[in-house]
Amino acid sequence: MIDEKKLAELSFPSAPDIKVAPPGPKSQEILNYQDQNEGSAVSYTRGMPMALKRGRGATIEDADGNIYIDMFGGAGVMAVGHGHPDVLEAARQEIENVTHALDIPTESRAKLVKLLKELLPKELTRVFFGGPTGSDAVETALKLAKWNTGRHGIIAFEGAYHGMTGAALALTTDSSHRDGLGPLVPGAQFVPYDYRYRHPFGCKDEDSDLYAADYLERVLSDSHSGVSKPAAVIMEPVQGEGGSIPPSARFLQRVREITEHHGVLLICDEIQSGLGRTGKMFAFEHAGIVPDIVTMSKALGGVGFPISAIAYKEELNTWPPGKTIGTFRGNMIAFAAGHAALTFMRDNEIPQRAAKLGEKVLAELKKLEAESKIIGDARGIGLMMGLEIVRDKKTKEPAGDLAKKVRKYLHQRGVMIEVGGHHGNVARLLPPLVITEELAMKTVEILRGVIQDIEREVG
Repeated sequence: MIDEKKLAELSFPSAPDIKVAPPGPKSQEILNYQDQNEGSAVSYTRGMPMALKRGRGATIEDADGNIYIDMFGGAGVMAVGHGHPDVLEAARQEIENVTHALDIPTESRAKLVKLLKELLPKELTRVFFGGPTGSDAVETALKLAKWNTGRHGIIAFEGAYHGMTGAALALTTDSSHRDGLGPLVPGAQFVPYDYRYRHPFGCKDEDSDLYAADYLERVLSDSHSGVSKPAAVIMEPVQGEGGSIPPSARFLQRVREITEHHGVLLICDEIQSGLGRTGKMFAFEHAGIVPDIVTMSKALGGVGFPISAIAYKEELNTWPPGKTIGTFRGNMIAFAAGHAALTFMRDNEIPQRAAKLGEKVLAELKKLEAESKIIGDARGIGLMMGLEIVRDKKTKEPAGDLAKKVRKYLHQRGVMIEVGGHHGNVARLLPPLVITEELAMKTVEILRGVIQDIEREVG
């Protein structure tokens, strides 16, 4: 496992360091230009007003010289951190060779496929690259499932986030993304996820996973459930935008058993949870299951180069040439960068380190939960964690406004996070996996101060 000193060298040594209250004058100038010239759907700067200058490891510098601990990681993209030297060198070399080749093979492409097959379960024999985003991977997985089964419906879970394009958006439950757009792709159905903190079943919390799985079983087995047999069930092995929700292993196992029993394909969406974040290379491995199809993106591009892929079982490899195509499925820079990043992660046991560091951080967050009046639930697995902010711990009334205050105050003190969850009340932590223990624990201490200040404000 890599030495902490080597990881520390990847990041700015002074983080956090706020020289001028954000947004500083240079950031504000660039933000004003963006506001006047780019589309109004721009969102991240609403909660973290800043313009970026450069990033290193698990830290970021803005245009005014402020340095932040990055606990957002580009929504999970920056697994090996900003500006990783191995990844940048691989990208530079590829730029001098060939940058785009559709699906015509190159050595870089073949190397990435070979490495992915070493990291994936042996049952997933085929790798297919799609367009440049996670949404593209989901769309491709859905096409493959429908083509092989001849069926068209898809079951997803409450709290799901699968992307912003047609079918992927239809399988995403956040109404803020869907409202006002009219009917989306038909055939999407939703069932409850193993969300222990807010389950709908009226049972003991520790039994909610079995009740959720039984609900899926009933939907598939009852001819009057109103749901025809679908092509696939698509599931995040750890929900991300839904609120950093890790399900139990037995929930994942039961979902796999149920889908196999009914002859329904299981798609595991590992776009955010995959490639080391949860402490294993893929989050479904925690339950010892193997899905039929896996989606990948985000961290697959090394340091943010756009790329997506699916992996699937041999018996599904039935579609004819050209059945699904795309101009940007041949990003050679992303192939080279992804290979370098995954090699670094494998050789330095980065997923195993994420598991151990995540346990330490979560233990501290659990202490903070016990101390706090507004943290209803501190949860997570590996370096994918969340704090559910509530108005009252007994009623569990969501407090999205307070979660946004947590984000705002952290940003002002040099820590970047994002907010998600069913009610927009979950402070989410997704740092680069190369974050040092020192920076992670600094974050916890700053977070403790922020929570205490907010609690004083609300009384």
